[in-house]
Order: sequence, then C-alpha cells, then structure tokens
Amino acid sequence: MRVSLLIPAYNEEENLPELMQEIDRFLRETGEDWEVVLVDDGSTDHTYEVARRLAERYPFLKVVRHRRNLGVTDALITGARHATGEVFVFFPADLQHLPEDAHKLVQKIREGYDLVTGWKQGKYEKKFVSGVYNWLSRMLFRVPVHDLNSIKAMRREMFFDLPLRRDWHRYIVPLAHDRGYRITEVKVPLYPRRHGESKFKGPKRVIIGLLDLLAVKFQLTFMRKPMLFFGSLGLLSFLLGFLAGLVALYLRFVRHLGYRPILYLVVLLVLAGIILFVAGFLGELIAGLYDEIQRLRREEAGRRESTEA
Repeated sequence: MRVSLLIPAYNEEENLPELMQEIDRFLRETGEDWEVVLVDDGSTDHTYEVARRLAERYPFLKVVRHRRNLGVTDALITGARHATGEVFVFFPADLQHLPEDAHKLVQKIREGYDLVTGWKQGKYEKKFVSGVYNWLSRMLFRVPVHDLNSIKAMRREMFFDLPLRRDWHRYIVPLAHDRGYRITEVKVPLYPRRHGESKFKGPKRVIIGLLDLLAVKFQLTFMRKPMLFFGSLGLLSFLLGFLAGLVALYLRFVRHLGYRPILYLVVLLVLAGIILFVAGFLGELIAGLYDEIQRLRREEAGRRESTEA
C-alpha cells in the first residue's frame, strides 16, 4: 500500500524544515515508500517559498498552493487530488505528531480497517472544549471512537466517497460511520507545538463547530427523510392552530368576547403548517434526486474499476 501524507499548511514556515527532517528520518529508518503532498493554504508568510526549497531537497515532497485561505477541508481535497497513494493520512504541519504516529494508523489500515483515527494522549490546549465536542459527537452520531479531531488514516476510495464541505474535515468519522465503513482508533501522543500558534482558537471557532455539528446531524438524518422533519413541524403547527381556534370559539360563544389577535394566530399557524408540508414535499424531491446522483456515481465508479481490472 502506497501512503500519501496530506499536510495542510497555513503560515507554518518555521515548522516545515523540522517536519521534513522528521519524515525523511522516518522513511530512511523504515524503508517505507511514502509521498508527502503539502498544500499551502493561502499562507501570508513564506510557507510556500520554504516548501518549494524543501521539495528540491526531498524527492518525496510535492507542493501545491491555494491562492487564498480556503480551510483545512479544501486543502485535504486538493492534496488528495494530487496524491497517488492508496491510503491517505491527514497529518498537520504543527509538529504535534511524529511520522511514527501516522505509521501506527497505517498498520491498522493494512489489517482491514477503512478509517483509523488518533486518540490524543496527554495535556494540550483546548482539552475541555475538545472533550465536550467529542462527547456531543459520540452522543449524536454513535461513533466508536473518542477523538474526532486528530490525525487520521483512510483508504483513498473512502475519502472520495464522503460528501465533504467547508470545515467538515472534523466530521470525516461520522460521515464514514454513516456509510458503513470499518472504523477504529489508536492512542497517539500529542507533543507541544514548537513554533507558531494554533490557528483554531477563540469563541468563533467554537460557534462554527457547534453549528457544523448540527448541520452534519441534519444531513445524516432529516435530509434523507425531509418529510419526517418538516411534516412533524407542520403537524405541530396545525395542532397549535387547532387549539388556538378552540380558544377563540370558547371566548366568542361562551364568554361572548371577541379577541382578534387569536384569529390572526390561528391563520398564522395554519399557513405555517401548509408551508412546512410544502417544504417537506420539495425536500423529498431533492432527496430523491440526490439518491439518483449517488446511484449514478456508484455505477460509474464500478465501471471504472471493471475497466481498470
């Protein structure tokens, strides 16, 4: 199995020389035939220039560049398109992991797993926030791992089968689990960052992570059965409208009181119910088209595999 290390790098000029030294040492000691695809994700420092000089020194290194910062997910997709390996390893450029850690994950892939994720060990920044995020993820997605935001090794065909969107690299595990791929985890140490600072910190990242968490959950559940979601809300709206109508009738014919805002509320709830049901039908139509596209993609992939065989 040829392995491709996919390394997104954003303003990591100080870490790259040491990182390539570590990878070169590991490849010389083990004799592994790995390639490294480094994606400069629109860095504002000299990351790209440093990477190009390193590529002249290390034949295993490929360098690709984004004109602007697109995020880790897009960097991984770009790296995967330029990679030739059967196994991809998502490997950060911050020197908080060693190539030996990636090798442990690859060994599990060779045992038959489709996705292997690292379980970070030791003290590190944002451990509490990361713990809460991982706990919520396990509760929502029922994934059999403890850490969703660590280094990962995965089969090439599995990576390209996942519907990844911006910042969804954190949800590779739930997406793969939902599609039935074999997943496991390996404990890996987390080393202190040697240079620079983390690019993922601050309340903004927490809010984005939580919203993405809900978006992925919605895609894996209600997007497949949109009528279940919108229809349930529509029925609830109809029910509330019916109850509000009973209250209006009671006030009008029993208490002999006219209260026009309740009538407006009844109309609003009934209209909302109708709109939600229409949204459910449209969602079912879109979901059907999506399923058809996925079927055609699988058939095309099967034809390609048959042709290559």
